[in-house]
Amino acid sequence: MASKTATKDIITLRGSAAIVSEFFGYAANSILYNRGLYPEESFARVKKYGLPLLLTQDEGVKSFISNLTSQLSEWLEAGKLQRVVLVIMSKASGEVLERWNFSIETDGEVVETGVSREKSDKEIMREIQAIMRQIASSITYLPCLDETCVFDVLAYTDKDCSVPFTWMESDAKLIANPQMVKLHSFDTKIHKVDTLVSYKNDDWDEP
Repeated sequence: MASKTATKDIITLRGSAAIVSEFFGYAANSILYNRGLYPEESFARVKKYGLPLLLTQDEGVKSFISNLTSQLSEWLEAGKLQRVVLVIMSKASGEVLERWNFSIETDGEVVETGVSREKSDKEIMREIQAIMRQIASSITYLPCLDETCVFDVLAYTDKDCSVPFTWMESDAKLIANPQMVKLHSFDTKIHKVDTLVSYKNDDWDEP
């Protein structure tokens, strides 16, 4: 009698770093599109994670995100990356309006010894898919950005981590008394990524 077995895929440290850094690239594109930071016509439709997603065609932004994901992959593989935050700010005032926070837990044993882990690629994809769906629906739970905005990316690394000259020290760009929405997480069994978006809390109460 034939038995049905669940398939598991071998996940290496390098493979996990590639999965997570690639996710950041697509997530950043999706946030920029869905929050309206760039014109709709400057994005092209692609299929990824079993979903239709949009990627910027703006050369400056493409280059920024490409360099970002490359550096994040290096830090992830070294086990040095703790958190990545995409910050959306008012272009006119510099006020921080949203913080898309991606916290990373790394399996220290894998970094130290190089052992691999097992998890189905399909399961990882389903977990990432759930986050991408939440980003795409963000217009339903986040305030409208009714002014021209810009974005920046903050990376929180271990203190002993070497930082390229293209990165600079920054303040945390926090929001006072923010509203927060926790999104889904995903786990490669080597890197676990928890997602949270915080945004400016407009007080609607009458004085």
